[in-house]
Amino acid sequence: MIFSIIGWIVFGLIAGFIARAIVPGKDDIGILRTIVLGVVGSIVGGLIWGLLTGGIRGFQPAGWIGSVIGAVIVLVIYNQVTGRKRNRL
Repeated sequence: MIFSIIGWIVFGLIAGFIARAIVPGKDDIGILRTIVLGVVGSIVGGLIWGLLTGGIRGFQPAGWIGSVIGAVIVLVIYNQVTGRKRNRL
């Protein structure tokens, strides 16, 4: 059980860091939010994959690529909701 939790934390951290590297601009969200971003991104990626393949099975995590894509989507939505990274003239 504890190794599953540690695995999710490491997985989320890596997927979150990759998503932060892909989305342009500076993100001041910290390590805890990066982990949450990666874990939520994995779930979002799993849901999107389920929708695309017709195999929706509830909250199921995605693989690395799906997790990073999901994390990018979650980060872009987070930036829009919080008003971060807006272009100022």
